Amino acid sequence: MTPVPPALIAVIGPIEPALLAAWTAHYRALGIERFHLAFHFPDHVPSPWRHQLIAASNELGIIPVQVSTGPWHEHTNTQLRDGLREQAGRGWHLLADSDEFQTYPAPLAEVIAQAEAARRNVVGGLMLDRVTNDGRLTVWRPETGLDRSFPLGGHLTHRLLKGDPRKIVLARSSVTVASGNHRAPGHKPDPDSLACVHHFKWRSGVLDDLRRRVERFTSGAWVEHTPAVRSEASRLLRHIDRHHGRIDVSDPRLAFRHVTLDRLPVDWTTDAAKITTTWRSSTPQSQPGSTISSPSL
Repeated sequence: MTPVPPALIAVIGPIEPALLAAWTAHYRALGIERFHLAFHFPDHVPSPWRHQLIAASNELGIIPVQVSTGPWHEHTNTQLRDGLREQAGRGWHLLADSDEFQTYPAPLAEVIAQAEAARRNVVGGLMLDRVTNDGRLTVWRPETGLDRSFPLGGHLTHRLLKGDPRKIVLARSSVTVASGNHRAPGHKPDPDSLACVHHFKWRSGVLDDLRRRVERFTSGAWVEHTPAVRSEASRLLRHIDRHHGRIDVSDPRLAFRHVTLDRLPVDWTTDAAKITTTWRSSTPQSQPGSTISSPSL
């Protein structure tokens, strides 16, 4: 019997329609057929942008399960995601933010079969931050392609921002997943078969997003449960200021190197397992899980 592909679960913020198209194509190429999406727009997002993105989704053949507007509280993404999971029903769920493009060590059907054979109810991944050759936060042009626009992959989230780089990429519908898809309490993924979660967050406009998060969480306009969001955003903003508006791709701690979406990076299995099994946040407030990797705001 051919296994049923997992349902993709995602909460989408105000990203570029072209990125949504590339993201959808990536997951369809992995075999995804069912997309359960919720769109959430903070109040500052112009109405034309909202309508354009929803229209783009419809043109891609994906009718959103829910469209909402309002503050992006720390719990907003989790509540919307869990509603989508309930609506998707039983089986395996693939969890991905709109700036996350997952690459697996084997076809999805094999990955799930291996997890089931090992009696594991989750499959893990590790974030790899994608940036430009010179670290500039540039406008992404779809005709250039993601790999050519952001050819370098490194450990920015983990080693600079002190955020949790671990991800739950696949989970059975019965498994509870923590905020940000970083953990599944009571379940441990196999550290030797982790997906590479290519993280294309560092584009033009992200600095305004981060400053807005700091401002609104600090003021209480958006509700936070830990200071992790502000702490991670502040670290990135300070780094950018020190390096004249760029990410320092030459910093050896961040281990930036050329990677592509069509295969796992060299030595990925060993490196990802080591990071995952030894990961500890250096700041206690980050323990519940990084939320800086939430959909762009």
